[in-house]
Amino acid sequence: MNRNVLSRRVLVGVAVAALALTGCGSNNNSTESGGSGGDGYASLSGELKASGASFPDAYYQEVIEAFKGEAANVTVTYNATGSGTGKKQFGEGLVDFAGTDSLVKDTDGVAADSFLYVPTVAAPITVSYNVQGVDKLQLSPETLAKIFQTDIKTWDDAAIKADNPGVELPNTPIVVAHRSDGSGTTNNFTKYLTAAAGDAWKLGSGDTVAWPASTQGGEKNTGVAQIIKQTNGAVGYVDLSDAKATQLSFAAIKNKDGQFVEPSLEGTTAGLEGAAVEADLSYNPLNAAGASSYPITAPTFIIVKAKYDDAAKAELVKGFLKYLLNDGQNLAKEIDFAPLPASLKEKALAQVDKIQG
Repeated sequence: MNRNVLSRRVLVGVAVAALALTGCGSNNNSTESGGSGGDGYASLSGELKASGASFPDAYYQEVIEAFKGEAANVTVTYNATGSGTGKKQFGEGLVDFAGTDSLVKDTDGVAADSFLYVPTVAAPITVSYNVQGVDKLQLSPETLAKIFQTDIKTWDDAAIKADNPGVELPNTPIVVAHRSDGSGTTNNFTKYLTAAAGDAWKLGSGDTVAWPASTQGGEKNTGVAQIIKQTNGAVGYVDLSDAKATQLSFAAIKNKDGQFVEPSLEGTTAGLEGAAVEADLSYNPLNAAGASSYPITAPTFIIVKAKYDDAAKAELVKGFLKYLLNDGQNLAKEIDFAPLPASLKEKALAQVDKIQG
């Protein structure tokens, strides 16, 4: 976990207590949502194994911990391996479901039409940095692209100065930090640069890209965060939860409407409101219009089998996901994730109902 364990446990306890104090309304919701009829989550039993994206790991661990209070006989484990590994393990049948921030491709080893996307939460990808003496930073997408492909090499470059009038910038070499593993965070960050920076961005997009040799790779969001924390002049892309946990500074990014916006849940929610949702429930809130939208807003999904060989396993998956999409959404904001808009949440619950066993 990427936060102090005690504070996280207190946070879960407060959230669960709050749900209990709402009375039978919350309990009825749990009963209706459980995968096993009138007994609700308490009648479920068994084990679920999952792996995948590190981006939503803090949220999933909180939901898993809270779920124990509702389904004491269910064990859920989620291993934050990165989206690429999660999709591969799901395709190989090694896990019951997988977390991913990027969409499934033919090369992921997951058979077409064998799975369903279930949206869970969204969060901003921060551009975090460590530059001594620089407390505030603004970056346009074109400047950001040139920094990450190492066209810009020092922090006092003219392009960075143009984005930050009046700010004293040092002649410190820039150290670019990125994910070394196959990552949905990388996919979304590079998709954003492809969409927003135009011809200035030349490395394409994907779970992995061909970063310049002078850059540094870290495993998972936590690995990138540590490189930034330990290196003067470093910059990298990190989810908001891990950036805050590591006490990193992060830049305001120029959005589609020309406004510099810092990463926040309010900016993330604004980005979600303008996103078009596809029939399979995939959606893309990156570079969304709106003066208050944070432009590097990333979705995340759980992929599940459309049909499980074991009916009991299907009920377990459905029960856990319905808890995540109902009571579990109340935990999101406390750990820097944005819950789904009501309309998308209802579609996600309908998607869960399609799971067969």
